[in-house]
Amino acid sequence: MGRYVTLSIKVPEELKQKASRLGVRTGEVMRTALEKAVLEAEFRELENRAEELKDVLEKLPPDWVVKAIREDRESR
Repeated sequence: MGRYVTLSIKVPEELKQKASRLGVRTGEVMRTALEKAVLEAEFRELENRAEELKDVLEKLPPDWVVKAIREDRESR
């Protein structure tokens, strides 16, 4: 990751006090939660794209797919 930006959120004061008292690292929690949400959104996006390609992929002969995978592996 290159540049950083600052995000701010509003939470109830009591929640912030509890987090501080318990040693919860709020920045780390927010960063982790945001990373998880982004990964989940990317996964849903990939699922949608795969679903769109399903009809096309089903038309490919299985032996062609096997050959393409094998060639790809051997080229690495």
